[in-house]
Amino acid sequence: MQPLRKADPSAIAGYRLLGRLGAGGMGVVFLARSGGGALAALKLIRAEHAADPGFRVRFRREARAAERITGRWVVRVLGADPEAREPWLATEFVPGPSLAEAVALHGALPEPTVRALGARLASALGDMHAAGLVHRDVKPGNVLLALDGPRLIDFGIARSAGATALTATDAMIGTPGFLAPEQARVAGASEVGPASDVFSLGCVLAYALTGERPFGTGAVAAVVYRTVHEEPDLDEVPDTVLPLVRACLAKDPADRPTALEVRAVLGDADGPAGDWLPAGLPALIAQRSSRVLDLPVPEPTMLSNAEEPKRTSRRNVLIGGAAAAVAGAGGFTAYLTTRGPGVGGPGGPPRTLATYTLGIQTDLSGARKADGRGQERGARLAVETFNARADRPFDLAVKVRDDGGVPSRAVPLAEAFGKDGSVLAVLGPTTPEVVLATVDIYQRNMLALATVATGINYESIPQLQGTPAYFEMRPLHDLLHMAFSTISIVRKQHRAAVIEDKASGNFAWYNARSAQTTMGADVEVSRHPVAADTEDFGPAVRAALAAGAEGVLYAGLSPRRAGLCARELRARGYKGLCGSVEYVLEPEFFEVAGAAAEGWYVGTTYVDPALTPAAKAFTAAYRTRWGLSGSAPVDRYAVEAYDVVLAVAEAMRSLAKDGLAMERSALVRRLRELTYQGVAKKYGYDNAKAFRFMDRVFVHRIERGAARFLGDVEKATDAERAARKKQQTSGG
Repeated sequence: MQPLRKADPSAIAGYRLLGRLGAGGMGVVFLARSGGGALAALKLIRAEHAADPGFRVRFRREARAAERITGRWVVRVLGADPEAREPWLATEFVPGPSLAEAVALHGALPEPTVRALGARLASALGDMHAAGLVHRDVKPGNVLLALDGPRLIDFGIARSAGATALTATDAMIGTPGFLAPEQARVAGASEVGPASDVFSLGCVLAYALTGERPFGTGAVAAVVYRTVHEEPDLDEVPDTVLPLVRACLAKDPADRPTALEVRAVLGDADGPAGDWLPAGLPALIAQRSSRVLDLPVPEPTMLSNAEEPKRTSRRNVLIGGAAAAVAGAGGFTAYLTTRGPGVGGPGGPPRTLATYTLGIQTDLSGARKADGRGQERGARLAVETFNARADRPFDLAVKVRDDGGVPSRAVPLAEAFGKDGSVLAVLGPTTPEVVLATVDIYQRNMLALATVATGINYESIPQLQGTPAYFEMRPLHDLLHMAFSTISIVRKQHRAAVIEDKASGNFAWYNARSAQTTMGADVEVSRHPVAADTEDFGPAVRAALAAGAEGVLYAGLSPRRAGLCARELRARGYKGLCGSVEYVLEPEFFEVAGAAAEGWYVGTTYVDPALTPAAKAFTAAYRTRWGLSGSAPVDRYAVEAYDVVLAVAEAMRSLAKDGLAMERSALVRRLRELTYQGVAKKYGYDNAKAFRFMDRVFVHRIERGAARFLGDVEKATDAERAARKKQQTSGG
């Protein structure tokens, strides 16, 4: 919910306005309190639309019809004035989530819940049809869940009160995916009647039972085509209710049951709702209800020389058309969560903005505390950067917990984040072991866990099915060999060898196989295993050199064992290309390898921002913020953490822009759809849930006992080609 604006009235017809729930081209929806203390969603229509005689006739007719609906399972009209200069309509306010939010949070609902839901919605529709009304937009977003049962909202008033185009010839009425075939065929819009609502109810039942839309998703045209011409996907609908759902979704309106017949099949709709909701949802509803009590009452305002309203985009008009649904659902969640101070416009009072918390669970005291520090510092700088933006729709806060890189310490911290409703996402651990120990907790709480410093094999986490809450914001780690492999190809080598360290488990096999696949067309690759229970790399190195290897890749995770491999290669007089992956770039590798590390190429997922032109401003801000000298290196993973926090903030901003509740599951889904250009790289996911921009592997070369950043693979290989060409030209 947003605070009232200067031009907003403080009261309308005895209703005290508390804040804005939504706004669109037709008007504004306010959260209001009646003289008796009841909360209401009050929609105020703009005067310019009320000047249309046809609009006022429709509004008057349907408002009066809606007032006659007194069924238990509808959001009742509390009052209306179609004759006012700015007509208004007030309905009951339900502080529960919408069915869409509930399914997003908890997945498909159990059959008993859906039976109770369907019976009550059918009862509500039966009452509406008896009053001569057709809803025309029955969908999950227009069904609110209360402790005693569901409530149907937005009974076609917003649809007819929305621009005349919404009911004009060649205009499609309803929401694709939940509308009837006769609604989709705009030429037959006059055929829309009670049977259309029954079709939509069938779609809602299928969605609640399966978590999926029966006619799929995608482009509007494709969904509409499937609705009109294809059969619904009901494979996951239980057999006990399948015949009813199928009947509701008949293409011919005459073949569908009536709303009252649907209610009769599903069971009693008039008795007490009882414990009809699955575990988790009653607590959410109770929490939201209790927060309503904390709403402030603004001081009365006076209207004087109100500014001309700004023109509204078509997108905002469409969003505003569903403002009544937003009013009862999650549109006010931003206000009801934690709140913090914001900044006002020039000369204006401070704005009150919602404050959302991002968690950081990382190693700040263990073996990888330096990487954990980089993540924390980068995340904090990102939050400060975001909160300094004048156009931000909310504020961010940070909550940090140190797991020491130890799974046993990490588990209770993850549980604490899971139970902390103020935390919407967590920036993640530094070790695969911590991820594996905690991912089930984060998945159970549908709390996004994003990592920049940890790579795992997705096959080892069965929870990563459906819509996983775990995000690796980095390339798959079995691609990190590309720093070595591409250099080998550019050098036109004929043979390469992979030292496959079995002490690294499956990673060594995946890394070796991926390198073999990458180089296979150009370079003959041999693989030489080293058993996990030995530190003797001699046999594997001798076999690799005997095979004529011109390049040697250490495929493993251990800095110490990589150092032993480097020493063995040097002891055998090998001076060719060597390489590995980012996990070996620890002090122990340099200590064990010594001079043998010189010249190694190492693939990483992180950049050196000080040597990345696009990160120049970040580097300066980071050094200033943390009191570092102008030449001090920036902590590893800091810029990646900075990017990821701002990517999460961008996903949150898009939810707010679309009028959706700032809920964990909604954020998880939005992150899966996000493409974000950060300072270090571009971030995004494909349909297989893998990081989309997998080519962004970065290259470091060991020079004078330290890792020197060369840029991404493309830049490093271009430099290698240029160097070889120069060498050939000079005859070297």
